Amino acid sequence: MSVPSSFRGADVHDPRGLREAGAEWLSLALMDARNRTLRWLSAFEGFTPGEALAGFDPPAFTIGHAAWFQEAWISRLVQRGRGPAADPGGPRLASIEPQADGWFAPGACTPLERWVRVADYQDGLRSYLAATLDTTLELLDKASPEPAGLYFFRLALLHEDRSAETLAALARAVGLPLPDDAHLLPVPPPRPRRDALGFGAQTVCLGTPGGAFAPDNERPAFEVAVPEFEIDAQPVCWSQFAEFAADGGYDEPRWWSPEGWDWVEATQRRAPRYVEQFTGGVLVHAGGRAQRVPGGQSALHVAWFEADAWCRWAGRRLPTEAEWALAVSVAGPRGFAWGDGFEWVAGTARPWPGQVDGPARLDALPARPGGRVMRGASAATVPRLRHPGARRFAAGARDELFSGFRSCVW
Repeated sequence: MSVPSSFRGADVHDPRGLREAGAEWLSLALMDARNRTLRWLSAFEGFTPGEALAGFDPPAFTIGHAAWFQEAWISRLVQRGRGPAADPGGPRLASIEPQADGWFAPGACTPLERWVRVADYQDGLRSYLAATLDTTLELLDKASPEPAGLYFFRLALLHEDRSAETLAALARAVGLPLPDDAHLLPVPPPRPRRDALGFGAQTVCLGTPGGAFAPDNERPAFEVAVPEFEIDAQPVCWSQFAEFAADGGYDEPRWWSPEGWDWVEATQRRAPRYVEQFTGGVLVHAGGRAQRVPGGQSALHVAWFEADAWCRWAGRRLPTEAEWALAVSVAGPRGFAWGDGFEWVAGTARPWPGQVDGPARLDALPARPGGRVMRGASAATVPRLRHPGARRFAAGARDELFSGFRSCVW
């Protein structure tokens, strides 16, 4: 299958490009991704936490791992031309950095060791980033234009763009001040409220059909019957969530699932992460200081447990994945707004019928049972990843992510 000519010279931020464009577009996008990574590296210069941050890797590790992933699956993988059919345990060439596998390979060190050893690899990081990208671009120039030939280049771009989201989440967690012109962490706009949207019973295609590239967890495509339903046109906003907190929502076990209530008691949670107060307006901690946010802004850094509890309190429910997918595919002209934050949906994460993980297992299910599904994208998502078919897996307690939700009528 040849590359569609319509994507030659297309916008480097076009979400279709990652999935369909040819080598020229990928070359520009890979350079764009590396430039963003370098801006994050500069933003974190001088960042020295007093101790390891639970749930986060050091920024230097996240950045180095993006370069390592690119090198490991492109320049070092002898079978890269086979694409998803490549044997992940097959022969590999040596790294240009003899210690790279010990620093950045999955399982090479524990999360705590990554913080302890950060000085070992951060000094030579810029050189490693430059050298790995140069080699990647040389090989891309010679790669087959067939889907298998470009598969790992697309995968490396996807991984590095997602690493930018991880760095944005860390910056938010530590209150890292960012220059106003960095565009590394945009703020979602406030939205005037719109009426909910109704849909008649119909069939929706879940997953990404066709022969273009798609992450493993979007395959294979299959049809699902969806009964009649009504869904919010926009994600739940801060003013709506504040009503739940003011009504004692965090003090009432009846609104919470058993796992969710255990989480509330264990964490002593009384508001979503980073919220300092709801009284007299929503005050959140961002950029190293408390900031008042518009009530019409989408609520973010909300755990699945909190989203589920709000819906129970409001007499509503989280949408199913099929309902969300149907709405995003057809209801844009009717006011369906998405992209402020990843959106939690109902149910638990599980493989789709016939799903096969690719060699890099980039979208494998969470190791622990009870993982949840998020759909869409966030303001921190690199624009070319904002595809309506995108989906992620995360534990229900995760709230450092740029996650929100919307609701449906029972």
